[in-house]
Amino acid sequence: MDASESHIRPPRATGPGGWMERLRPRRSRGTTESSTERKTVVPVGIVTDSAAALPDAWMAAHQRFVRMVPMPVMVNDQIFSEGSDDVPTELALGLAMGQPVRTSRPAPGTLLRAYRELAEAGVSEIISIHLSSKLSGTVEAARLAAASAPVPVRVVDSLTVALAQGFAVMATAERAATGASADELEALAQSAADNHVYFAVPSLEQLRKGGRIGTVASMLGTLLNVKPILSMRDGQIIAYEKVRTQSRTVARLVAIARAEAQARGPAVRMAVHYFGNLEAAEEIVHELAGASQFEVLAVPVPAVLGAHTGVGVLAVAIAGGQAPPVPKPVRAEPKPRAEPRPKAEPRPKNGARQRAEARKDSRHPGPVPPADPTP
Repeated sequence: MDASESHIRPPRATGPGGWMERLRPRRSRGTTESSTERKTVVPVGIVTDSAAALPDAWMAAHQRFVRMVPMPVMVNDQIFSEGSDDVPTELALGLAMGQPVRTSRPAPGTLLRAYRELAEAGVSEIISIHLSSKLSGTVEAARLAAASAPVPVRVVDSLTVALAQGFAVMATAERAATGASADELEALAQSAADNHVYFAVPSLEQLRKGGRIGTVASMLGTLLNVKPILSMRDGQIIAYEKVRTQSRTVARLVAIARAEAQARGPAVRMAVHYFGNLEAAEEIVHELAGASQFEVLAVPVPAVLGAHTGVGVLAVAIAGGQAPPVPKPVRAEPKPRAEPRPKAEPRPKNGARQRAEARKDSRHPGPVPPADPTP
């Protein structure tokens, strides 16, 4: 019996006369368990992928009706599965050694297995929420798997990544536990597009290799030493703001996140992602403390995203509250105002004439005064 099935049966009663309980007819005990099961609220099942960056503690508390499908990461043609292998270490070593790193969508069969597990757990419908279809073929794989699923599956394209996607998954699963309808849950899952993520990478090279940004954008960031803050719009990566130095990048990430948190209100949820730079992430968490009524999370970036961003990435995911407008494309970092130059003293009028008269006076000093006649 797997973990999902072990949660279906309620625990057997314990107390005095336990041996008498064991002597009761099996049929009677089965009838009691069935009546209890009928009273259990079975929500709509939720499936997502590892790009959602769901915290381990949250997944452990919701594993009965939530499944997170791992996305494969290939380092030098060796395939690793997030959750079962030490992918972050292998990925960091591969990137440091310059080995080829690639990612892949999960196989439709893997998604179908997750759908069947939830169906066996008793769900009547499934909401399957995945990272942007413009970054991965996972949405397409989910639709292929849904066609063979034993229960209806509604596939939702989140149009985002990381905990901007994950916050929508968490909200949908928590609402599902209250017995909400599939229509309501699907609409809630689609609100992932209103969540924002801002991230900065040490180099744009990995994103360029993975085809997530254009060659021109990569050259711009490398040749001009630009450290752009990136975001998502309509499911695609955009340049949000140009920053010149790494120290300014952290400051701008904090400023952008605080401004959006203020616009969304106290119900906003925020998380900081990192890869190999926990101290920098904790600094941002500290700076954002108090901007929300909820704890600001520090969560490692999923390996499937770290393969494209590289070691040293920092990101802030924001969700909830009143969603502000979508991020605008490229905006230059505001330049500090230059100190005003002191004004030069105005030249006297007819300066050329005065200089000419001065030269004339020096050549002709004028008449010599008469000598004093007093002896």
